Amino acid sequence: MENKVIHEKENERFVIYLDGNEVYVEYTLEDKEINLYHTYTHPALRGKGLAALVVKAAFEFAKENNLKVIPTCSYVQAFVRKNEQFKELVID
Repeated sequence: MENKVIHEKENERFVIYLDGNEVYVEYTLEDKEINLYHTYTHPALRGKGLAALVVKAAFEFAKENNLKVIPTCSYVQAFVRKNEQFKELVID
């Protein structure tokens, strides 16, 4: 089972669709900063590591585009603590 992360620029989010449900992280983009402000995982999909996949995709997008990340969402903050390789992208 491949969990393909889709970047929906028009909706300002990174999303995985699975079994008719979705997992996503929403963002706002301004200047050279991306604010990851909300993560959602449908209850049927929780505990599968899917939220980490969408957040990782958002960080990779930030890195590729020389953006700094504002981790407003508490899940994103926890993700950064567990994935130190992305700390350099975070605005203190």
